[in-house]
Amino acid sequence: MAKVAIVYHSQQGHTKKVAEAVERGAKKASDEVTLIAVEELGQDAPAWAVLDDADAIIFGAPTYMGSMSAAFKAFAEATVGRWFHRTWQDKLAAGFTTSGSMSGDKLNTLQGLVILSAQHGMIWVSLGLVPPNVFDEHGPKADDINRSGAFLGAMGSSFSVAPEVSPSVGDVKTAEHLGERVATLAKKHVGR
Repeated sequence: MAKVAIVYHSQQGHTKKVAEAVERGAKKASDEVTLIAVEELGQDAPAWAVLDDADAIIFGAPTYMGSMSAAFKAFAEATVGRWFHRTWQDKLAAGFTTSGSMSGDKLNTLQGLVILSAQHGMIWVSLGLVPPNVFDEHGPKADDINRSGAFLGAMGSSFSVAPEVSPSVGDVKTAEHLGERVATLAKKHVGR
């Protein structure tokens, strides 16, 4: 069974809600899934060993002011030793983000996660979905999977309301899909 780690930052709970959906999806294809908040990753924290041992790492960061949050960026910068020693080389990687609006420049955050993964020599797993209702004049609904039309990773929109009501059902389903996709591909990648 492939080992999947999900590492995320969430200040207001929206990205945590999406991270938990990614975890649920990953557990459909793997028994070894670990959810890690960046706050758990002090210098000698045991969670670093979980990331190092994982076959796939799924990164999650809220989009603040057009980029990943400062707390997630601090985590990314703390991986420099792993970059130097190529610790995460050839692991699978994927990502997700949330922001307060439909766009919120979330693509920039996903691109940042792709670049972080590429610098580590990881293999990026896309969302693998097409946008829904592309020929419907009314566009996607809140419960449609991949309603934002993303390709690089899962996107959630919080609209600055409580995490109990946002991101939407569709955004949560998209996150579950991402988790299951990564875990399924990780099993194939490691041959287990």
